[in-house]
Amino acid sequence: MSFLEQLASKVLIGDGAMGTLLYEQGVDQCFEEVNVKNPEIILNAHKRYVLAGADVIQSNTYAANKLKLEKYGLEKEVRSINRSGVRLAKEASSENTFVLGTVGGIRRFQLEEWNLDEIEEAFKEQLNELLTEGVDGLLLETFYDLEEAKMAANLARKLTDSPIVVNLSLGEVGVMNGGIAVSDAFEQLTAIGADVVGLNCRTGPFHMLRSFETIALPKKGFLSAYPNASLPDYRDGRVFYQSNADYFQDMGEKFIKQGVRLLGGCCGTTPEHIEAFAKVRETTEPITSKTIRPLARIMRESIEIPRKEKPLPEIVKERKSVIVELDPPKKLSTKRFMEGAKALKEAGVDAVTMADNSLASPRVDNLALGAMIKEQVGARPLVHVTCRDRNLIGLQSHLMGLHALGIDDVLAITGDPTKIGDFPGATSVYDVSSFQLISFLKQLNEGISFSGKELGQKANFSVGAAFNPNVRHLDKAVKRMEKKIESGADYFMTQPIYSIEQMESLANETKHIKEPIYIGIMPLTGTRNAEFLHNEVPGIKLTDEIRAAMAACGDDKEAAAAEGIQIARSLIDAALQYFNGIYLITPFMRYEMTVELTKYIEARKPIIQGSK
Repeated sequence: MSFLEQLASKVLIGDGAMGTLLYEQGVDQCFEEVNVKNPEIILNAHKRYVLAGADVIQSNTYAANKLKLEKYGLEKEVRSINRSGVRLAKEASSENTFVLGTVGGIRRFQLEEWNLDEIEEAFKEQLNELLTEGVDGLLLETFYDLEEAKMAANLARKLTDSPIVVNLSLGEVGVMNGGIAVSDAFEQLTAIGADVVGLNCRTGPFHMLRSFETIALPKKGFLSAYPNASLPDYRDGRVFYQSNADYFQDMGEKFIKQGVRLLGGCCGTTPEHIEAFAKVRETTEPITSKTIRPLARIMRESIEIPRKEKPLPEIVKERKSVIVELDPPKKLSTKRFMEGAKALKEAGVDAVTMADNSLASPRVDNLALGAMIKEQVGARPLVHVTCRDRNLIGLQSHLMGLHALGIDDVLAITGDPTKIGDFPGATSVYDVSSFQLISFLKQLNEGISFSGKELGQKANFSVGAAFNPNVRHLDKAVKRMEKKIESGADYFMTQPIYSIEQMESLANETKHIKEPIYIGIMPLTGTRNAEFLHNEVPGIKLTDEIRAAMAACGDDKEAAAAEGIQIARSLIDAALQYFNGIYLITPFMRYEMTVELTKYIEARKPIIQGSK
């Protein structure tokens, strides 16, 4: 009987983790490379699982694609590693064992590392090698991203008529990243051509079983489950999993009673766990009907709390709007910062915006300062959130804290690399790109966490995005802007612009963009300041005329400041002909300069409005 014919009448037992067995033996090289470097280790591992009762074993090829192998300098060994992996699995098999060629998902949260076309090309190369070597079917596993899983399933179905198993990985019960119900994901994969759909990795039996309680028996195809042994423990620099084979026997019965027909193990599982599953299979009949637990009982609709203030994007669409950046202090005293915030509030700014450790130098936390100016000054805080300093856990926690404090205006940015800051040896995290951070912020607005978990309340974030017009090819920068809009950006804040012609070009290139743009204006304080910005700060360029004007002031600080204000006024006049938003950047905490410019804009508003 074929693989699918057997699933139609009985439960088949899959194997367990390969990496766990290799890790226990001290293997510290690429696990897939062991197929060719030390094949006896892989062969013995397969044999142990067959002896434990596995009906289905998978080739040791999870990460044997050129993108993952490149990390080890093995990108040209895709053929040898995959074909050896299949041969070893076949050699270890008994007459009644099925061998599945394994392909592992690539995407995690760092979607920008490789685009989907590159991943598809890598999958195609790997799949062709597995199929050429003659597997009984394919196992596509550990997919966190549904788009990638669907692409892989579709590609595999085009390449073969053999059975295809697709296993997704969940961080929350019943839902994928983005809040997609796993039952919906299964239906989409089955429609593409997957014969078996299921879950593997990331959770142990308890939480994985809860997900299966929300999943109906498929009208076409079968369900699979490959849970981890447990939650991992970390001791003395090594990862450990609970040795809980007896527990697996009890949970195996429950998986079968939820309709699972292919039952194996993932991280931390060993032949002992698979033997436990094999035992319970002998005493438990597969089911043909079940009662599902509605996902709504787990995923309750989040409460929408009305926002108290009008969002900045709405304000700037209706009238001229000014936001001012005031850099958080590098030292512990916040006195001058708070004085500046108060003065700016009194001058009429719509928001005080604060960078997130700009130029990778530590400053007083902008969340704390945002709460302080909101409470003590009554100013609207607009905080920058960088991808550099926090991993996904820290990012979500930080954003939840902003929501709790009623700080709803954020600017999502990538962040300057740590090597340019005060601690060049510090780690740049970059778990996500600015595009993904924008998307995740909008996900929080739906009451859904990064991992897909409901949060009970919907956030109210207005999401700003950075835009750098100081580039050679403005049209390409606008394409990047459009991509940020697709991710969910509500408005944009530009790098400082020092050219009236550049503003005209920007207005022309973005006339089709509906999202408002705040034009960055930073008053110059002297010729040294001007030359530093022009020559050393990425994304800022000054015109020769402006540099000459500042140079003419020499060492006269008052004259230089006056000239800097006059240049900023002329730039503001030009910007307001095309844009409603002005984003003033305070130089060196000299907030008197941005207060003066704010008052200038306020005085100009009636004149500008009357000329329209």
